[in-house]
Amino acid sequence: MKRNIYQKLHDACLSAKGVKKGAKANGMHFNPLLHDDVQATATQALLDNGLYATCNYLTEIVPNIKQVMVVCTMRVYDVEDPTQHILVDGCSAFGNLDKFGTGNAMSYSRKYAFLNLLNLKTGIKDEDGYEPKPFEDSTEQSVEEPTYTDDSIEVEEIKNEIKSAKNMKEFNILAEKYSNHIQYLIKNNTKVYQQIKDVADTRELQLNNGQ
Repeated sequence: MKRNIYQKLHDACLSAKGVKKGAKANGMHFNPLLHDDVQATATQALLDNGLYATCNYLTEIVPNIKQVMVVCTMRVYDVEDPTQHILVDGCSAFGNLDKFGTGNAMSYSRKYAFLNLLNLKTGIKDEDGYEPKPFEDSTEQSVEEPTYTDDSIEVEEIKNEIKSAKNMKEFNILAEKYSNHIQYLIKNNTKVYQQIKDVADTRELQLNNGQ
């Protein structure tokens, strides 16, 4: 029986493996989720099910934060019937205004388009990465505060760096480093901003108390 494009995408989602985070680099306080690993996992799952993804990008300079914003539009085609495709748009990222900025933002936005397309499991809350295991059924409802994210900013990485600040000097350096990100979140994603602010307020209090 011939599968339609949505059945193929469903099968690709079920067959895709989880993505394990990369190793920490010198000076990093987190394990990065690497674009190449996400792309390899997602592309293989799509190809195994007769699907192929292409991306177009729109770029815009954002003067008030001195960064370039890149928006990725991904189209997933049915190889057997190229007239059929699924659109994934709205995944965006910011990059610095240098020779690497646009490319970095393109990779970042493409990475999250793949993650959203196949709902890849990443272990994003686990600093040591995720080893693929079957999903477990559970009807238990969480009572914890949900963790909000933003497609254009590595929220968990910022929070981990803040938690790892060893003194107020490091804390203030991080505040300056991420000031543009914070201003963006204040205007565009207050829930994520509030979670980062809560982490920062807690760590600042700990440092002032010598902890």
